[in-house]
Amino acid sequence: MVAEDASPPSGLVEVGSVEPQAPAAPGQPPVRSAAETCGPLVLEAAGLSKEYRLSRKQRLHAARDVSFGLYRRAVVALVGESGSGKSTVARLLSGQELPTSGEILLDGAPVRVKHGTRAFRAYKREVQMVFQDPFASLNPVHTVGYHLQRPVHLHQHIESRVAEMRAVAQLLERVHLTPTDQFVPKYPHELSGGQRQRVSIARALAARPRVLLADEPVSMLDVSIRLEMLSLLDELRSELELAMLYITHDIASARYFADETLVMYSGEIVERGPSEALTVSPAHPYTQLLVASAPDPSAPESGLRAGRRAGARSPGAPATVGGCSFAPRCPYATDECRAQRPPLIAIGTQRAAACWRLDVVAHDVLVSAPPDERVSTSPQP
Repeated sequence: MVAEDASPPSGLVEVGSVEPQAPAAPGQPPVRSAAETCGPLVLEAAGLSKEYRLSRKQRLHAARDVSFGLYRRAVVALVGESGSGKSTVARLLSGQELPTSGEILLDGAPVRVKHGTRAFRAYKREVQMVFQDPFASLNPVHTVGYHLQRPVHLHQHIESRVAEMRAVAQLLERVHLTPTDQFVPKYPHELSGGQRQRVSIARALAARPRVLLADEPVSMLDVSIRLEMLSLLDELRSELELAMLYITHDIASARYFADETLVMYSGEIVERGPSEALTVSPAHPYTQLLVASAPDPSAPESGLRAGRRAGARSPGAPATVGGCSFAPRCPYATDECRAQRPPLIAIGTQRAAACWRLDVVAHDVLVSAPPDERVSTSPQP
């Protein structure tokens, strides 16, 4: 999982050569999260950036100025191809790694904890993660019962062995692994992929978290059970009132599962908005490519889809220093795009996209916004 999300060669830059993300143009209406109507804000990423120094002259920008919020009873999807920085953001939010800059806020308070401390354990009780590969995330020498009993003992402070096993049985029932006594003594290799992922979800729930970070939770499962697993996560979100981050490369599943979708490219959020609206009428050229590449057996190959595939350039193109990170692949890029990094430009009150050419690539999206919410896409002084 870590190797898959390492940024591609286009993320390599010389030290000191990258300009910061351009600030939002003054006078724009604030962009509200489409998930904020579901419940109060629980966890917030505020300008998170993560860079890895590879040598004296090179550094890798895995995430750059990433900001969004996770709300109770809401699902926010983080979408992008491999290497876009999605898993890096999840590792930062889960406390596995520390950000280079920016901060994480839990209930509005900055999170400043060190590994191994009581404060870190308290934070982990609130924020849990479900990993992409359930087989790699479970210890093959321990039983299902041990995997669940350990977090129950650590986070729920249950001293009685009988009470611990009762809590383990309740966790297995919640993820629909019944009869529970048949699964408690089994080892990971004795389970199917879907069953292993259910155990991983149950282990995360053992801490009784308020935030669940699901990093590609269905990508390694058979297609036939992916919908079943997403239905389980949706059920848990509703019943336990979880704030959920759903990381995926499949923008089609984000449309039906998430309240808000954030599209990442080269470590940056390039578009955000309500999942349905963003998928039906994508504004950023990269989002348009993601939607066009999503398989749709019921739709014939249209000229738009074919043309967009033909117009896109190689993902191995060199990065644009100081300009739009997508410019080397964008068929609409101009000298302005290659010279100045675009901010997230508001499109109405709940949508935004980082592109100087929105008037060309997303004209229909712009004109559909209410007149008093339309904004200029030209650079601000």
